[in-house]
Amino acid sequence: MKFNSVNILEFNFLNVTKSQFLKQVESDLSQHKNRFIITANPEIVMFARKNPDYAKIVHSADYLVPDGIGIVKASKFTDTPLTERVTGYDVFTELLNWADEHHSKTYFLGGKPEVIEKVVQKIHREHSGIDLVGYHDGYFKDTSPIVNEIKQLQPEIVFVATGFPKQEEFIAEHRHLTSAIWMGIGGSFDVYADVVKRAPEFWQKHNVEWLYRLLSDPKRIKRQIVLPIFMLEAFKANKKKEK
Repeated sequence: MKFNSVNILEFNFLNVTKSQFLKQVESDLSQHKNRFIITANPEIVMFARKNPDYAKIVHSADYLVPDGIGIVKASKFTDTPLTERVTGYDVFTELLNWADEHHSKTYFLGGKPEVIEKVVQKIHREHSGIDLVGYHDGYFKDTSPIVNEIKQLQPEIVFVATGFPKQEEFIAEHRHLTSAIWMGIGGSFDVYADVVKRAPEFWQKHNVEWLYRLLSDPKRIKRQIVLPIFMLEAFKANKKKEK
């Protein structure tokens, strides 16, 4: 399926609904396609603008979708605004449902040792149809055992939760190992394991999850200060294009 894209600060985001995107990824899974998914927020975009090597990785992704509401709001400065957010956590959990139904071979990488163990236990309880062929926590120095394991086990889905930029760097370097859906999912293991609480539905529906997280953890202000800077840069870039 061919999707239109919206260019925001030189990064092309797919203009899709979550439902449309999931149908595409499920089709890729059925055909054993090798795909690299990045669900990006303003923080990722701003980091990529300052780090050319990481920017190349983001540009290399097969699918770049708007995780942060800031991306969607910035798209309103363009002639073709994005339809909606496609959050990494939602895609992660929906793909777990698909993998459960289709007994997909899946590999998990990331999180603290105690977190990944909780994730695995929950998968066995709630998604026993998933063929969880392997997993490893995110605290490693030598990638060789993990790389060899993925190469040997040939999973169909690989979730990497080591945070940006490490998760995308790992995927870009190793996605050739198996024809799988490769996706960086940040802190999704923490949420899935109930170690970190996701914003209640009210905050999600009103697109203010960022505010809930900030109120829950004021130290995030250092990270979230990037949002107004991103919005200003996106606004200026679009005005420049209009001239």
